[in-house]
Amino acid sequence: MKKLLLAVLLTVATTSAFAQFEKGTKYVGASLTGLNLAINDRQHLSFGLDAKAGYFIKDYWMVEGTFGWHTSRTHLDRCQIGAKLRYAQVENGLYYACGLKYLHERKSFNDLQLTPELGYCFYLNHYISVEPAMYYDMSFTNFSKKSEVGLKVGIGFYF
Repeated sequence: MKKLLLAVLLTVATTSAFAQFEKGTKYVGASLTGLNLAINDRQHLSFGLDAKAGYFIKDYWMVEGTFGWHTSRTHLDRCQIGAKLRYAQVENGLYYACGLKYLHERKSFNDLQLTPELGYCFYLNHYISVEPAMYYDMSFTNFSKKSEVGLKVGIGFYF
């Protein structure tokens, strides 16, 4: 009887361990950015806050919408809005994302950027994860001066 009970508990635990990647799961998250790496002469340390919401359209595939605000010493406040497609790997916690975002700086600069991202999900429990990531924001308007590489860390809630 003990072996049967143990087998049933292990089966339930392993089948529900990856439920956060199933179709229909919703996601809400936030991240702090601010460690941009130099790829041109204007790079600087900045601070940003991004809010994210997503929905798994298929197992392991999430559509994600983002809204963010960033500020730094060398350029004025900027707002951004975007969408990404994100693929999560169950085996090792890595995720890959790529999308587009629209960026608006206060001095009437507008830009469209391609945003590939590589991150890792460290799960605290079944519903909450800490998500460090590396991103590259590639500018379509001014590639050499407005593209950025950076790091961010966030928290995500799956429900």
